Amino acid sequence: MLQKPITHKLKSISLLLLLVLLLGACGTGRYLSKGDKRFAQEQYQAAIEYYKQALAKDGGSGEINFRIAEAYRRSNRIAQAAPYYKAALDGGFKREDTYFYYGQALKANGQYEEALNEFRDYARVGTNPQLKALAAKEVENAGTISNILNSNQKYEVYNLAALNTQASEFAPYVRDNALVFSSTRGGGKQYLGNGEGFLDVFAATVTDNAASLTDSAATGVAVHEFKGINVEGLHDALATFANDGNTMVFARGNEGTKKGRQNVDLFLSLNRNGTWSEPKLLNINDPEAWDSSPAFSPNGKTLYFSSSRKGGLGGNDIYKSTMDGNGHFSDPENLGPDINTTGNESFVSVGPDGTLYIASDGLPGLGNLDLFRVENGKPVNMGQPINSPGDDFGIFPQDTTSGYFSSNREGGRGNDDLYYFGKPQRKQVVFVLDGTLYQVQEGDSQRTAVPDRPVVLLNDQGKRIDGVVTNSRGKFSFVLDSATAYSVIAEKPGFFTARQSVTTVGKTPPLSELHEGKNEVRLTAILVLNEIVEDKAIVLENIFYDYDKANIRPDAAVELDKLVQILQDNPKISIELSSHTDARGSDTYNQDLSQRRAESAVEYIISKGIDPSRITAKGYGESRLVVPNATTEEEHQRNRRTEFKVVRVEE
Repeated sequence: MLQKPITHKLKSISLLLLLVLLLGACGTGRYLSKGDKRFAQEQYQAAIEYYKQALAKDGGSGEINFRIAEAYRRSNRIAQAAPYYKAALDGGFKREDTYFYYGQALKANGQYEEALNEFRDYARVGTNPQLKALAAKEVENAGTISNILNSNQKYEVYNLAALNTQASEFAPYVRDNALVFSSTRGGGKQYLGNGEGFLDVFAATVTDNAASLTDSAATGVAVHEFKGINVEGLHDALATFANDGNTMVFARGNEGTKKGRQNVDLFLSLNRNGTWSEPKLLNINDPEAWDSSPAFSPNGKTLYFSSSRKGGLGGNDIYKSTMDGNGHFSDPENLGPDINTTGNESFVSVGPDGTLYIASDGLPGLGNLDLFRVENGKPVNMGQPINSPGDDFGIFPQDTTSGYFSSNREGGRGNDDLYYFGKPQRKQVVFVLDGTLYQVQEGDSQRTAVPDRPVVLLNDQGKRIDGVVTNSRGKFSFVLDSATAYSVIAEKPGFFTARQSVTTVGKTPPLSELHEGKNEVRLTAILVLNEIVEDKAIVLENIFYDYDKANIRPDAAVELDKLVQILQDNPKISIELSSHTDARGSDTYNQDLSQRRAESAVEYIISKGIDPSRITAKGYGESRLVVPNATTEEEHQRNRRTEFKVVRVEE
């Protein structure tokens, strides 16, 4: 009698479980299908998003992890692929190429020993002839990594924080007083290959030395697009120039068609009276290949570039072509096995002395792409700190000791960033802040120095970074970093906290004015502690309102922010904020208008995080005129004022 109900119940449970599994599989399959479709269209970022949704429903899938890793690798983000390759292998995914690509990802993260183990295994048991050869080359190159790490190239490297964004910036080129570069910052249509914008060519006006561009708060750095060159929905990048900057060759491509990356070609444009001509396709392009990263020789007659065309030694090789007087280019010539490898050589550039520079992943290096200088016909790794475990590429040498380059190394602001490199500076700038702390008590005719009081130095985030005590004359000093904003504050019971903003931004003298060694630049600060006197009105300057309105204008907000700072610096005080009108208009109207204005100001201050219990709004209309018989507009303005007074000080 019990058997049938139990059997029926078990069948019901089994059917329910089967249904749950089918629904789960259906969801996973749907996301996988959409991801595979985007992957086939080389829309790798979109594919990653779908694959990750599938992975969320089937977290242990080695195959899904592999697909995510491959999407990162194919969109030039192989360092991010490492955990997914590992998860694929841990999940039992059997495709043997995974071991090779996992080795590449480990190397891109600076895990050289772990990467070497993967390359050794693949070189021994791998079956893909091309990858097997590359793995063997990686094993051979691994022995030189320690030498590169210990080569101790005497360069200093600086992130051009004034130019870099969360987008990608790379391929610098200095033309006149402008730093030309490529970036995805345009904010237009998204390129689904990596989720960023399409590449465009930009230029930054550089009016100071390179050090100014390393300041994230630098002002006066104007950036503009190359009008007539950049096309919506296409990649336009990697500009090089000849003929005093009036001949430009750049790369264009990646429309998102089935050909995908294989339709990147070189275009030429001429500058005529400040306007760039319609770009023309160069005759040296191979319609079946990826042609990019052009670079002119110093005399403008030879064009070097990278191409994936058939007949090369590896993935991308470096070629050269000569331009005649009519602007026609000769048939491209491969630079041969002394330069090119079975890997990829690209991002070629030429120094002012004719020295060739390339980026390669086939030569012994620290990461995926390393930078090399060609010496005596052979590429020489430029070592640290120019090279890193990340991609280092797109160098523009100003001379043999300084220049610009691109990198996606850790610590940058975006995917790819622009960097400056140079020999260690012998001319150093040290900023010193010299200050004096004073106090003013009610009734005093002059301020007096305050000895033995703490003064604190805050960074631009409000974090304490240093503190000193004033000497017998109220003096204090701080040593400051360059290109940074600070605040100095001092406190004393019974007085308003004294605060002053200080910045070293833009205070570095021109290099020509500096002498060898340490150069001190001294800044000054005056801090004044004003006694807190309850019920004493303090006028807030420049609080203006539009006629017959009470809303807070932007200029008034700036002044009210100062009162917000006072309340933040003095948490024990409570205030009354009052608004006053002039005598024109009726008493009732002025009373109502002043109350509305006071309340509007208080609401603004509360919106900045001030406790409402610490501030009261009061409108006095025309009842407290400071100029009773005002006749001029200036006198009326003195009457139309906003004040605050301390009404309570907590013990």
